[in-house]
Amino acid sequence: MLKVNRNDQRPIWQQLLDQAIHNITTGKWQPGELLLPSRELAQLIGVSRSTIQIVYEELFSRGYTVTSRRAGTRVSDWTYAPRSSEDVTMQGPIPPELPTLNESIGHLHSWFGNRDNRKIEIDFNPHEPYLDESFTKAWRQSFLQASTEPNLDLWAYGDARGLLALREQIQRYLSLERGIHIDVDQILLTSGAQHSIDLIAQALLSEGDRVSVEDPGFPAAWMAMKYRRMQVDPVPVDEYGLCVDHIHPQTKLVFVTPSHQCAVGVIMSEPRRQQLMHLAAHHRYWIVEDDYDSEFRYRGDPLPTIFSQQPQNTLYMMSFSKMVAPGIRLSAIIGPKIAIDRLTQVHELTYRHLPIMEQLTLTHFIERGHFMRHMRRVRNIYRRRHEVMTKAIVASGLGSRFTLSGVETGLHMLLESETSFDEEALTNAALDQGVRVYPLSRYCLESHRKGWILGFAKVDEEQIEEGIHRLAKIVL
Repeated sequence: MLKVNRNDQRPIWQQLLDQAIHNITTGKWQPGELLLPSRELAQLIGVSRSTIQIVYEELFSRGYTVTSRRAGTRVSDWTYAPRSSEDVTMQGPIPPELPTLNESIGHLHSWFGNRDNRKIEIDFNPHEPYLDESFTKAWRQSFLQASTEPNLDLWAYGDARGLLALREQIQRYLSLERGIHIDVDQILLTSGAQHSIDLIAQALLSEGDRVSVEDPGFPAAWMAMKYRRMQVDPVPVDEYGLCVDHIHPQTKLVFVTPSHQCAVGVIMSEPRRQQLMHLAAHHRYWIVEDDYDSEFRYRGDPLPTIFSQQPQNTLYMMSFSKMVAPGIRLSAIIGPKIAIDRLTQVHELTYRHLPIMEQLTLTHFIERGHFMRHMRRVRNIYRRRHEVMTKAIVASGLGSRFTLSGVETGLHMLLESETSFDEEALTNAALDQGVRVYPLSRYCLESHRKGWILGFAKVDEEQIEEGIHRLAKIVL
């Protein structure tokens, strides 16, 4: 018999429904058993008939009962497993083994700098830009403006390419600042470099295709390609950039960071660029040009892009992670229309489109001039810190033990050592002294080069000098 507990906070019909379901699922009410008519059951329990009718309707709608005019309401052929005397531990499905994924995630965490319990006072982080209260104030203003957007159509399902107004702002910026002149439909917005690379792998490559990556280079690039089951060929990097002669002739894609090589920091020489473009045209493979921090150049203007010279088979990647903040998670792929159309199709199928609020906010941020003011401000800050870092390395004597490179552009530089350098031990020794540095080996696929990557964007001038002084005491 069902019972009503007047002290129970749940509605009466919910109490009775829960009891009925319990009786059915535990076998107390057997399949085929006839339930009392609603009027009769209501009188026995002391509730209204409408309450019992709600319970019976819920049981029927959930499949616990069947009903007919002649046979009344009966328990359906409910399949249940009576509990045995021993409790059985219920277990769900076991995910498949994904060794490539586990290995890549471990490498990714190591590349970003594993966190431990040691107190870090100076972190030469090469991955994050400088942020301050001026940025947060300006971003907050743009966010508030974006949140009052009156056009309700913007809050519906949007264009998989991204918000048109934002793509127009990016189009204008690329034309004025990077010499890239394109149509707005040649821009696809993504949520970061890794997202961009994953889309490229899905849309423009087939499983098992050969891809060539810089070694040392950008670990997330080859991790994403390997996870998509591509055959990744490491290509060495020297003082002139990617060693183009080492690219396999059957490659389908070459990933490069020519304006400021990721890790080593060198600039790809013009002869190498011309050689790469010639081979890409001859063998008809894609060049993916990651231009992640070329806006921050300390000798003259930013270098011309490969895309501006050979747009028909080059995909140009830009990201606001380095220019503004990683948390924004907005970036773009620029390429020939046929490629962007294919990438857009895959993006629409797998991701639909990016969140509208971030796009609206960034659009306002650029339109109101906050973006260019932010860029001018941080360029001046980076220029000072770059100069302090360079002078501190020379003055400390580290230049006698390491080869310094990557000093013309970007937010990091490289102190490269001999291969006999005990990179792990000395990195840990630096941590013990409160200084975090980033080993070159974590950017290597097969290369055995060693050294330290030192970022200066988030370290003030006084900390830079102190950090370099502590490193010199450890090494020299």
